[in-house]
Amino acid sequence: MEEMIIHRGGEIVTREQLDLIKVPEATDSYTPVSHYHLADKLVGISKDILRDYILVGENYAVARQGNQMFAALKFQRDESDMALSIAFRNSYDRSMSLGIAIGASVFVCDNLALQGDICVMRKHTKNVWTELEGVAIATLYKSQRTFEQIVADATALKKQRLQNDEAFRFMGMLFGYHIVSPRQLSVLKEEWMRPSHEEFQERNMWSLFNATTESLKSCPPVTIMEKHGQAYNLLTRGNLPALTA
Repeated sequence: MEEMIIHRGGEIVTREQLDLIKVPEATDSYTPVSHYHLADKLVGISKDILRDYILVGENYAVARQGNQMFAALKFQRDESDMALSIAFRNSYDRSMSLGIAIGASVFVCDNLALQGDICVMRKHTKNVWTELEGVAIATLYKSQRTFEQIVADATALKKQRLQNDEAFRFMGMLFGYHIVSPRQLSVLKEEWMRPSHEEFQERNMWSLFNATTESLKSCPPVTIMEKHGQAYNLLTRGNLPALTA
């Protein structure tokens, strides 16, 4: 799953380029947070807390002449093929609140969507960064425990061997409970039969989950995290979502 999606009108930039964008003046009701300082601080805090992880991905984008900023960081441990990601957003024109999302699956988009396993938002009020910094630190510590459970789930899924008929039964459930659409079901089956990524050649539940992830890439941004969560809960816990007409 892509952590960051930027549509037409958005611009990919570096962290250093964020520092070139002028920060607006504060008012009685609005306290801006520098795009650059937010990014630089979150990278520093993350590296300090996630000491067993390596920063393997760092992406930034801006929109509306630099008034909106979107970013995604990806951290990985040597022994794991999974990544702990941090997505965040900020604005200078009051078009959106300052937000941070953390987890194995995060999503930030220039349509203002921000989602993750753990997500916090704060308005640009006085002392916004002082407050958010404490929340970010606590959230990062909490995210490690959540991520450890996800890694444990992945390990268990890799041990759960699947024959084609079993995989097809799960595909039917994903379709029947409206987690995947008819078109996505076709993609899901193709990804299961002929995986795009070599690491998912093994016939197990982990490969099926990742085939599902590939099929869900066509979901609208507002529903993609919900669909991922439903698929994850069904395949790992057997939890079924409410069936709608």
